[in-house]
Amino acid sequence: MQRRNATVAVIGAGDYIGAEIARKFAAEGFTVFAGRRDGAKLEPLVRDIEAAGGSIVARALDARKENEVEAFLSEADRHAPLEVSIFNVGANVNFPILETTDRVFRKVWEMACWAGFLAGRESARLMLPRGQGNIFFTGATASLRGGSGFAAFASAKFGLRAVAQSMARELGPKNIHVAHLIIDSGVDTAWVRQRREQLWGKEALNNPDLLMPPASVAASYWQLYQQPRSAWTFELEIRPFGEKW
Repeated sequence: MQRRNATVAVIGAGDYIGAEIARKFAAEGFTVFAGRRDGAKLEPLVRDIEAAGGSIVARALDARKENEVEAFLSEADRHAPLEVSIFNVGANVNFPILETTDRVFRKVWEMACWAGFLAGRESARLMLPRGQGNIFFTGATASLRGGSGFAAFASAKFGLRAVAQSMARELGPKNIHVAHLIIDSGVDTAWVRQRREQLWGKEALNNPDLLMPPASVAASYWQLYQQPRSAWTFELEIRPFGEKW
């Protein structure tokens, strides 16, 4: 493994997509700064990456708090130049509209939209003086269309997409690659498997081509990072070949 003098920040380094992003970039020589609300849950990821010879710094992080986001990204940048910042906070909940409380709606918006704005802005502040960098956001099917029971989630994801698109138009000419990755599929996680089984029965899990492996998402982020600036993608939609759309 060839070590790079660069860091990647993963905000929302959960057990699935976030962890695979961290593993991929660590394997490519980046020092990974991984943040999630419960920092203790990062211990298995730290063990895995270090056992493979990679470098990782794990931090407890509430991405809705401006001071914590600023401190987390600044620490990453002090360690080595912040080259990639990936916002991957999830907030996927399903509530009928009459059961969507004010608290639920606000919390989902804070997690999936407001926190993304904070991450993007603070990353840009660190990258602009150097005139280079990459800021990526994880989107979902709900980024493009609302669905029954997803008023809170879809509105937040719509908002995050707008933040990302506005940033891309502003920062692209300044050599900052901003991209929005739409995962138009269920991702192979314990929560998704449980929900599919509840809705459609165990047979819904029989087709492995309908759920996206988290490692495939990480591979797509790596592809975005590798793009030459003469052919940058702003929005990349990914789905398994078995997914209807």
